[in-house]
Amino acid sequence: MKNWYKIFSVIFILYTLVWGLLNPVPRLDILNETIRNVYYHVPIWFAMLGMMTVSLIHSLLALTKNNITNDTKAYNAALVGFFFSLPGLTTGSIWAKYTWGTWWTFQDPKLNGVAISILIYLAYFILRFSVDDEMKRARISAVYNVFAFVMMNVFIMILPRLTDSLHPGNGGNPAFAQYDMDNNMRMVFYPAVIGWILFSFWLFNIKNRISFIKNKLND
Repeated sequence: MKNWYKIFSVIFILYTLVWGLLNPVPRLDILNETIRNVYYHVPIWFAMLGMMTVSLIHSLLALTKNNITNDTKAYNAALVGFFFSLPGLTTGSIWAKYTWGTWWTFQDPKLNGVAISILIYLAYFILRFSVDDEMKRARISAVYNVFAFVMMNVFIMILPRLTDSLHPGNGGNPAFAQYDMDNNMRMVFYPAVIGWILFSFWLFNIKNRISFIKNKLND
């Protein structure tokens, strides 16, 4: 059944949206009910990272095989990943307002790293539109995409762990699993991660089909 991942995506996301609001959560200082945002904010970032990884793989294939199809898929995956970064950033900003008292703080390296990473990928899209030759665009974009992926991981995975950060699991701040994610939360969190990742692949597949149709019409 070709559509199995679409069905599971809808089921898991709907389950998360409903049970994420009804499921009991740990009562913690400062976080309180806002801890429910972990069901949405974190899985969306997982989906984004998954798509950026897919984009990297296709960029590497485009470089090694000199293949336009892989370049197109790399672009589509990056576009879907970029799309997911926006609600990820929005839910994070809202969460910060209710827990840290501000929509944004420049003292948190992960927040700043996310903003820089988004700008780096925005430059990737601009770069693609600035090159007319198809093969040249594919090669340049692929090289830049590898750079963008490496820098994204440096800014949101590595640097926050080396410095003080308000985010759980970074800079000595314990991760959720270490101090407040109980089994009730895991029953919602894990399906949420799977659901949003499957949804990102659904969007990726749709974008690939649109690109294929456009190429056929142009031919």
